[in-house]
Amino acid sequence: MSGGSVRWKVVELLDRMDGNAYSNLVLDAGINEFSQRDKAFASRLFYGVIERKLTLEYIISKYSSRPLEKLDGSVANILKTGIYQLLYMDSVPDSAAVNESVALAAKCGKKSAAGFINAVLRNFIRDGKRFELPKDNIDRISVEYSCCKELVQLLCNDYSAEKAESFLKNSLTPHKLYLRVNPLKTTAEKLSDDLGKLGIRAEICETVPNCIAVGNIGSMEELDLFRNGMFHVQDLSSQMCCAALAPKAGETVIDLCAAPGGKSFTFAEDMENKGKIISADLREKRVGLIRKGAERLGITVIEAVRNDAKVFNESFPKADKVLCDVPCSGYGVIRSKPEIKYGGTERTKELPEVQYKILSAAASYLKNGGELVYSTCTLSKAENDDIVDRFLDEHNDFEAVKAFPQQDGEKLTIFPEMFDCEGFFIAKIRKVIT
Repeated sequence: MSGGSVRWKVVELLDRMDGNAYSNLVLDAGINEFSQRDKAFASRLFYGVIERKLTLEYIISKYSSRPLEKLDGSVANILKTGIYQLLYMDSVPDSAAVNESVALAAKCGKKSAAGFINAVLRNFIRDGKRFELPKDNIDRISVEYSCCKELVQLLCNDYSAEKAESFLKNSLTPHKLYLRVNPLKTTAEKLSDDLGKLGIRAEICETVPNCIAVGNIGSMEELDLFRNGMFHVQDLSSQMCCAALAPKAGETVIDLCAAPGGKSFTFAEDMENKGKIISADLREKRVGLIRKGAERLGITVIEAVRNDAKVFNESFPKADKVLCDVPCSGYGVIRSKPEIKYGGTERTKELPEVQYKILSAAASYLKNGGELVYSTCTLSKAENDDIVDRFLDEHNDFEAVKAFPQQDGEKLTIFPEMFDCEGFFIAKIRKVIT
């Protein structure tokens, strides 16, 4: 496929993203028929434009004779892809970035905009591809790291400007893909060797057992190792969450917001497929994903059920361990899902009450002496620390315990730069024996 055709497809997919679609779903469906080389280029350009959306729009606003909001959507996306190639893709010559962008105008039915696109891109090159950032610190961080000002302000308020900037800078760096080895069927050493024989770079992690970091793995479903249940995909921070709960063989575990099932699978493997795990989720379709994954991995101790986590379910047994991995704003995973950066912070006001209800219901399932992990993949303290503190203040029959002996304090906020993983929050609570 020609470079112009690949770029045209990227613009088409970006147009679709403007309708608030999910980036991974849009991309996977859109480039399914591409060669591996074209897939790599399209993925880099597509995700790059989404990651740098506000930076690119800021540059366009400095060079465009028309207000950004007045530009046709496809024309704006052509300019974004062009500027992204000029700034961040050293393998693309400046002339190719400009010429292909101009050609896209006609291909997208916007031939009248060709001269405008050419002028914006060539003027940017003429200025040395440099642009002056805003003076205000919040505005500067927002533009430099392409994140909405509301989220920048939230992170600065919850932590510090330095911590917020470090986190957002890190979110623009390449990230590893982590696999969870299935010890019911193989070992980390053997899986690493088997992946290596397929030309897939694999590195055994020291942070948690049975974790492997891999390079480009291609289409997962095409691997016999995946189909035969030798592993499932699970980020390192999520695996740390499972290690914090640490269920043992023979115990009863409830995973209240379980779909698509990764943490339940890890629990079952750690429990040597002995005991009982109730893996619950609100939507039946997602419950089906848990059943399908457990079958592929050879796990038999998981009972996948539909359940509303906010409401106490009298049919559930008393549990030794409960995982309460609640729905959240997802700010910890913007490295993988960059579109989250642009949605504002309204969810941090709406979600805490839901999260608190789930935690309260979850705690009701614990046996005396039983332990619960409350976790999220966000960094918002309103969804993390505040929820746990409120619960402990209102329930004197529970106590906070460290998830890991070496951690500082009783709550653990994982920033990506700490372990090269997604952002995460983990708090462990024990029901006091009465």
